[in-house]
Amino acid sequence: MLQRSLIAIAAVVMVLGGTACAQLAVSPATEAYTPEVGQPGKDVVWVPTPQALVDLMLDMARLTPQDRLVDLGSGDGVTVITAAKRGATARGIEFNPDMVALARQRAEAQGVADRATFEQADIFETDFSQATVVTLFLLPSLNMRLRPILFDMPPGTRIVSNSFNLGDWEADETGALAESCPSFCRALMWVVPAKVAGTWEIDGRTLELSQSYQRLHGSLRNTMSMRALDEGRLEGARIRFSIGEDRYVGEVSGETMRGTVNGSRPWQARRTTGS
Repeated sequence: MLQRSLIAIAAVVMVLGGTACAQLAVSPATEAYTPEVGQPGKDVVWVPTPQALVDLMLDMARLTPQDRLVDLGSGDGVTVITAAKRGATARGIEFNPDMVALARQRAEAQGVADRATFEQADIFETDFSQATVVTLFLLPSLNMRLRPILFDMPPGTRIVSNSFNLGDWEADETGALAESCPSFCRALMWVVPAKVAGTWEIDGRTLELSQSYQRLHGSLRNTMSMRALDEGRLEGARIRFSIGEDRYVGEVSGETMRGTVNGSRPWQARRTTGS
């Protein structure tokens, strides 16, 4: 997979190199450093994300001024600066110090340096747990290293990736640029789910839940019968599942859940084992 990804990046460098470099060219009087498409970095080569895809990624994340965005491998800063222009507090983590300096200059020039900050650091050695939105354009191997960190972020955190997935963690939403995009045209978005695997007591019955990321399986039983759970799914702290003709929706808050059955009757549950 890594070899295929590197070949794809090499191809897009050949296709987009002239255009991308032209877009990134700056006046030597104001910015001495000009990155080159395909230049090597710590773990990846650098390929810029088109502004249209940045906009799509932030739209998919439903970014608001109340959000705290972190861009892992922030490069020339376009995602962080765009998020700051939308009113969010945005932070870029980038290993290349020249890229960091360039991004800071651009944030200052575009009047968002108070909301768009950049630091030279290793993404695997940096705490970004306070982010409500995480963006990334990394190779699949790096995404897989990040996956356990991302999955342990607070429920409701949105993760948006340029092109590459998170293995068997299925994306909650995908989008693509429809026109004038020869490569790396896709965005994938995940919402970190609450952790609900275990045994729950629900209205005098026992609810057994197993979890594979946002998908749920399990059963509801009492002393007389057991019924399988169907259509179980999480979106952040929101949970839904069906038991026979009854459709449960609700919210998870730590060791408790509560909501309504069929839109009217209230239900609540307490975890007794598991975490």
